Amino acid sequence: MTAVPTAAPANPGRSLRVAAQERRSAVGAFLLTAPGLIFLGLLFAMPLLQLFALSVEGGTAEWYTKVFADGLYTTIFVRTFEIALFVTVAALLVGYPVAFFLATTTATWRAIGFALVMLPFWTSVLVRTYAWMIILGRNGIVNRLLIDYGFIDRPMVLLNTRFAVVLGMVHVMLPFMILPLYSAIARVDPDLARAARGMGASRVQIFRRIYLPLTLHGIVAGVTLVFVVSLGFYITPALLGGGKVTMIAMVIEQQVREFLAWNFAGALSVVLLAITLAVFWLLNHWVARRVPSATGQGR
Repeated sequence: MTAVPTAAPANPGRSLRVAAQERRSAVGAFLLTAPGLIFLGLLFAMPLLQLFALSVEGGTAEWYTKVFADGLYTTIFVRTFEIALFVTVAALLVGYPVAFFLATTTATWRAIGFALVMLPFWTSVLVRTYAWMIILGRNGIVNRLLIDYGFIDRPMVLLNTRFAVVLGMVHVMLPFMILPLYSAIARVDPDLARAARGMGASRVQIFRRIYLPLTLHGIVAGVTLVFVVSLGFYITPALLGGGKVTMIAMVIEQQVREFLAWNFAGALSVVLLAITLAVFWLLNHWVARRVPSATGQGR
């Protein structure tokens, strides 16, 4: 009768030593990050807590009632999210081809492309916004070219419109979309596309079955970053919108600067933060469920 081999008994002493080493590593990592966490807590958490305390000062929720009861502020919230969504979609449509080019081109063109992508970071947002005001004005470059070449008879109204606001915000946010997309596309094995091409797959099929699923996490990262940051834009919509395209950050600033209504400004800020965190959680929850299946589909 042949004896059935059994697994060797585990060494309890070694397991205890490994567990103790892991605990020491966790404590060491926490001590290393503690100064940064304390700094971030003082820099971000304390002001947010103060805003929340102002919004519920006196133990009442009247300021939150005013936010949702007055249709004006609800409309501004909706407009803010619409503009942020337009900016995010436009940045994705423009940024993905640029990121794909940077990830698949030669080293020389990649260096040139990255220099052009990073160029906006070397210029102030205020300067770039004023440049768009010159370009889109009634006597700006766009209108002068269209009139000189006979496409239009009189200047078009481009400035102080939602189009101008979205265009200026896309210009500012485009690098924030390109960088995470480039990181995701660069990690895709080019042999997958070559193999698919050798088996007769079209470019559309290669993109849909390989690149899109394998870069979904980069898309979500870029979309989340651009959308969340766009919700709090102030300078670009204030200048390019000319007061005709109001976003929620402009309303918060107005409540503090003109009316000294810190309580109401705090309520608006807390509502905006809560909605932003909800959108952020939904995107992360969706990608956590979607990425594994999408990655498996692209194999």
